[in-house]
Amino acid sequence: MSARAVMVLGTTSGAGKSWLATALCRWYARQGLKVAPFKAQNMSNNARVVPGPDGRLGEIGSAQYFQALAAGVTPDVRMNPVLLKPEKDTASQVVVMGEVRDDLRRVPWRERSEHLWPHACAGLQSLMADHDLVVIEGAGSPAEINLHSSDYVNMRTALAAQAACLLVTDIDRGGAFAHLYGTHELLTEDERALIRGFVLNRFRGDATLLAPGPQQLQALTGVPTVAVLPMWRGHGLPEEDGVFDDTPTGPGAPDANSTRPILRVAVIAYPRISNLDEFQPLRSAPHVRLIWARHPAELDDVDWVILPGSKHTTSDLAWLRAQGLDAALHRHVQRGRAVLGICGGLQMLGHTLSDPEGVEQGAPGEVPGLGLLDVHTRFDTSKLLKATTARFADDLVAVPAWASLAGVPATGYEIHHGRTQACSALARPALLDASGQCLGWQQGQVLGIYLHGLFESDEALHALLGQGVPALSQVFDGLADYVDQHFTPGVLKALLKPLPP
Repeated sequence: MSARAVMVLGTTSGAGKSWLATALCRWYARQGLKVAPFKAQNMSNNARVVPGPDGRLGEIGSAQYFQALAAGVTPDVRMNPVLLKPEKDTASQVVVMGEVRDDLRRVPWRERSEHLWPHACAGLQSLMADHDLVVIEGAGSPAEINLHSSDYVNMRTALAAQAACLLVTDIDRGGAFAHLYGTHELLTEDERALIRGFVLNRFRGDATLLAPGPQQLQALTGVPTVAVLPMWRGHGLPEEDGVFDDTPTGPGAPDANSTRPILRVAVIAYPRISNLDEFQPLRSAPHVRLIWARHPAELDDVDWVILPGSKHTTSDLAWLRAQGLDAALHRHVQRGRAVLGICGGLQMLGHTLSDPEGVEQGAPGEVPGLGLLDVHTRFDTSKLLKATTARFADDLVAVPAWASLAGVPATGYEIHHGRTQACSALARPALLDASGQCLGWQQGQVLGIYLHGLFESDEALHALLGQGVPALSQVFDGLADYVDQHFTPGVLKALLKPLPP
């Protein structure tokens, strides 16, 4: 392994590891280095379809996908060799090198780690052989002493890569110095030697009031505080994997200086929501008011309702009905307002969902859908993974919400067990891939598609929302500029130098 490694560890989940790793990928790439991201194991239902071994497609966590784009390299399965996709509170699907491994999901956790580490280590070694620098993201905290012997995602990876480690904490939650000190002290001596700097994230207020905390912390640990990062809610990246920020975004009232009306969008936030990160462009659009809806009243005054992807479609459909959101959706449509279903959301909109092999429920069965789109879905045992280029039909029904998509190309990805077909001509083909395969249907103002990433596809995004939403390249450059401004000068380059023996 010839590459250097820089690793971002956190004192807790949600401390800011993912976005900081993304920023570092961009920063180091702008220094002329060939950079790759890596996370040994991710737990998230936010996934992307990327190349795997032998040209086969596989899944990785979205955070590493965006980090690869920030680094200017093609994402591949080595960058997140193990992905756990929660299906319920006590069980997860296990994806190894992009492929589902049903044999491993039944192995107890501590034993499973020993099966998974060789795959993670091989991915790390391969990336380090092919790149100048690997930016590694940890998971949770590296100091969970009850898990230390089986935790290969944090310090086992750091030691294998001899990574220069940054330890980041969320100072907005309080207890930041205690978190940093306690985490440092619970590591072993050889692990502590890899910690090169502390980072205080999401700071609000007067930075001079931090003194003498950083100085005292350095006296106790020997580790300097190398950055104080001010609170930045609008950086443009999705929230970290596994962290669901349901705070409404966008303007609450029209801007007197704007001629564009506010677009009010509600995303149904069912318990097993997946791929929610694809809605980040809506969160960033200056004229979009985005809310995450769990109650019928939250749909009363919105223009669009989006039914997102689901890791367990029939369970989330049952939850939706239990909340009374099914009736609220029907009222929304009766008012002539728009509905978009994506993947699992498309399946819910149809008449029936058939599961003859028990793929979702563990036993054969069929459940009624919402009946807003005249289609039927049958679940298959094989999961379809596909990077997709598609085009919206030229003859989309000209309802205000979707008329601008007519003839517009869109790129994205598919991840689904369901196979959907129209039941009648009421459901008109709305989105077709390059081979002519139908990936979406329209029935009046109701549109259902299998394509994830619609709002990340520039032409579709701008057709729907105009030119005011920043492109991903602008977001990545903004992140790199931010760390350049707030890290102690010279620190990031110094991390590339090996520790003295």
